[in-house]
Amino acid sequence: MFSRWISCYNGRAMKRVVKNIIQRFLPYQLMVRIERRYHWLQAVVSSLRYGRPARRMRVIGVTGTNGKTTTSFMIHRMLVESGLNVGLMTTVGYGVNNDINPQIEHMTTVSAPILNKRLSAMKKAGVEWLVLEVTSHALAQYRTWGVPYEIAVMTNVTHEHLDYHGTFEDYKKSKLRLFQLANRHPQGFSVVNYDDESVADFLKGARASESYGLHGGQLVAHEVSLTGDGSRYIATAQGEKYEIACHIPGEFNIYNSLAAVAVGRRVGLTNQQIERGIAALKTVEGRMVSLREGQDFTVIIDFAHTPDAFERLLSDLRLQTKGKLVAVFGSAGRRDESKRSIQGEIAGRYCEEVILTEEDNRDIDGGEILEQIAAGAIRSGKNKDENLFLIPDRTEAIIFAMTRVHNDRDTVVLLGKGHEKTIERADGEHPWDEVATARSAIRSTLRGDIIE
Repeated sequence: MFSRWISCYNGRAMKRVVKNIIQRFLPYQLMVRIERRYHWLQAVVSSLRYGRPARRMRVIGVTGTNGKTTTSFMIHRMLVESGLNVGLMTTVGYGVNNDINPQIEHMTTVSAPILNKRLSAMKKAGVEWLVLEVTSHALAQYRTWGVPYEIAVMTNVTHEHLDYHGTFEDYKKSKLRLFQLANRHPQGFSVVNYDDESVADFLKGARASESYGLHGGQLVAHEVSLTGDGSRYIATAQGEKYEIACHIPGEFNIYNSLAAVAVGRRVGLTNQQIERGIAALKTVEGRMVSLREGQDFTVIIDFAHTPDAFERLLSDLRLQTKGKLVAVFGSAGRRDESKRSIQGEIAGRYCEEVILTEEDNRDIDGGEILEQIAAGAIRSGKNKDENLFLIPDRTEAIIFAMTRVHNDRDTVVLLGKGHEKTIERADGEHPWDEVATARSAIRSTLRGDIIE
């Protein structure tokens, strides 16, 4: 098993080296066009090789900037609890029914050969429904060619991946491909966030659809009650009423659960099956995970790594935190540079202290990344070495964060890594476990091993 992992690791490392070399000599947009054609050809070949394994599955594709993984897990759990045979492929894990394997690949929608291999195994397992998390990259590169999307779900569309797509419109255009594919399906159905600014684009040309939201749409949440442990609300649509208990905290997860409710309605589940299914999901790895090691203060881990995700999550935590809110995060190298200062500004606005550190620097100078983020935090009123700290090593940054909070009114939030099991540096991928690192830091603080 270990040797196989090493082999896989070395293969990924070699691919990355080759890609970086090519990128140095080819114009970026030409590189993108070549890459897209390569992935399309790979998808066609691998799909045919495995006999079009998804052909007889009923596929629910979930896309959006934020919330894809949680929404996918909610839909999957709801369908499984209803007695259906359901496959799942997400950023965090993949598998059938309750047998979910961790996702080792450092990507959401895996390469076409891996995708089709897993689809083939699911076909043999008799999967009826497949919940597939789909990224803009995968759609732009036709990585899921041959997958017959019946239901397309949009969580939200905001600023992300402009390094690859160039413009927000191109990014949105890639997301729209999922809905265009669903519209070609005889039973095609679109589930769209009514409160998102792009709602009209995603509903255009839909065979059938349902919009959801807190402020409008066909499926609307009422009587919302938010707590640190989740939310409760009443959802209504076309005379039907659903009493929803969502155990994943944050207002943004009300939207994710509403999307799942809309899917349940389309699939034909009863009100009770929908309610029970949403309530059955207690946690998603790396998503709003609260750690308890006997400390007074609160520690939360989340995968948030976009400006919109920062805005939604930190605004929620600001309302819940009576004392000091401390954020620890970075920004990935070779990814959208334009978002870095925005993230810094948002964090600076909501948090008393901001600690900047590595995320996945790759071969980009980590100090440069941190300074770009810091510029935004400084705009929001933060000062270096007073309430803004730049600590390149992520372990050291997390340890330092635990010394900055002192009582049950304070909260530390660790952003950007979530479930991921590696961290990418200039010399390659290194094992990483955000939860284990945070737990160790908390315990050291409690023992008095760390002096502020």
